[in-house]
Amino acid sequence: MSGRTSPDLALVAAALRQISRGFAALADAVSPASEETTQEERYRAVLAEWGDRGLTRAEASALFRRHGFSPQSAGGWVRGEWLETRADGLRYLTERSRAWLREVDDRG
Repeated sequence: MSGRTSPDLALVAAALRQISRGFAALADAVSPASEETTQEERYRAVLAEWGDRGLTRAEASALFRRHGFSPQSAGGWVRGEWLETRADGLRYLTERSRAWLREVDDRG
């Protein structure tokens, strides 16, 4: 027996999240788009493109990537009640997201 123990999966997951955040920060730093658009504009772009339709996990991840966010951002958006997963398994914008988008659009 080699004496090896299994890794603590919670620690591995936490480390992977840190790496992901680091890569996202690095991408933001080198992306020409990061100089041209604010984070609020990127949020608005995600919500506007999402609309009222339900997205699969893969579609939501692709949408986040397209606007310069890591796909893992969706989890934070769910915890913040900006997105919800419904019984059909698709992800939808919440009323909170739609209200924020209307407010931003009204400001011009």
